[in-house]
Order: sequence, then structure tokens, then C-alpha cells
Amino acid sequence: MTRAQLDKKPHEVAAMFDRTARRYDLVNDLMSMGQDRLWRRATARAVDAGPGEVVLDLGAGTGTSTVTFTTLGARAIACDFSLGMLRTGARRMGGSALSGPGIPFVAGDALNLPFADGVFDAVTISFALRNVHDTERALREMLRVTRPGGRLVVSEFSQPTLKPFNAAYQVYLAHVLPRIGKLAGSNDDSYEYLAESIRAWHDQPALAAVIRRAGWERVAWRNLSLGTVALHRAYKPQG
Repeated sequence: MTRAQLDKKPHEVAAMFDRTARRYDLVNDLMSMGQDRLWRRATARAVDAGPGEVVLDLGAGTGTSTVTFTTLGARAIACDFSLGMLRTGARRMGGSALSGPGIPFVAGDALNLPFADGVFDAVTISFALRNVHDTERALREMLRVTRPGGRLVVSEFSQPTLKPFNAAYQVYLAHVLPRIGKLAGSNDDSYEYLAESIRAWHDQPALAAVIRRAGWERVAWRNLSLGTVALHRAYKPQG
């Protein structure tokens, strides 16, 4: 894949995800060998949202991740720029249009969120921050809609911490991952894009620095699955 293919325009990325919506969760399960379920649970524990709290799940796709934030009694909103993903998720949850039972599905751009200032106790984004054209600006938008003292949790692919494993992982990204996507029924280059976007993404300290520049404080991270995924957590300043 060329750099030009990686630098897709926002509407091209949205269309790509629209086309893969129907099989998106299945392919993710196959590609991660079931690890995606563990990552979702770890993200929900990091968000730690309880009764009376409201969570924004940004880049929510079909809403599979959004449900996990409601298990302790919080309310959650699924927001994504792919209408195909949102419609697929709403239908699977037994709803219609963009409304699943108990979970609103809202179409929105991470660079211009359709929410008022300070309305969420927590904002989280899983495996979607890489797809945003301006990472720091998106993180500033998340800061805007979070209440003072509220929290951010970013679950994203990262850089493995063990060199021998990292070498094997790079081979997996380049050759195995795109083949799994195609064998599972993907009919476009979305999984080649996925592999290339992971390789081009920040490592753990670099992403932490971007989060700090966006205005968040107390930034920390922990690795999952030998660093192939990292959970970054931060807080909005109180004043």
C-alpha cells in the first residue's frame, strides 16, 4: 500500500468502513484470535463508569464496545462517522434507524463533535484514533465535551515491547492480516489500510505526549498483549 492510499480523505475512510460493516466484528475476532474481547473488557475496567455517569464511546462502529460501558449502570452513547457501522449496530441490537435499545447511535465527526461542552464523565475511543486526520485536534474535542476532572481512555494498537515478537508481528501485519480480511469476505483494501495504519502509528510514549499537548493531564498507559495494544488513560484538569 502506498502512502497516498494510507492518507485517505475522511469521506473515503467512512465509505471504506461502510462497506465492511456487516462482517466487521467477525473479522476483528478472527484477526485478533479472540483477543479483542479481552481488550474490550480491559477498556471497560479502565473507564470504570458507574451509575449516574455518561460515557461517550467515540469511533464506536457497531456499538459492540459501547455495551461494555453500561455493565456497572452507566449510560453510554455510541458515536461514529460511518453510518453503515451505526445502522448495522442498531439493527443487531434490535433497534431501528440509529437507535438501539438503551444505547443512542449518533453520527459524528471526531474533529467537530455534536455535543455541548462538559457533558460526559468519560470519553473513550477504541482502535479508531488512528483513522482521524488530526489526532491532537480530536483529543482537544474530546477534552471539550468532558466535564472537569473527567477521564479519557484510549485503546489503540501500539508497538510490541519485545524485539523478537515485534519482528514476527510486523510479518503478521504485512502478510497475514490482509489475507484474513479477504478470506472472511472483505472486498476492498480496508485490511491493507488497517495494517499500514498500525505500522505508521505512534508508540506508547509518543501517543502519551500528543495526549498531553491536547490539554489532558496525569497521562499513563499500560500494555496489553505484549504491547500490540496499549491503554492510555488521562484526566481533564479541574479548573
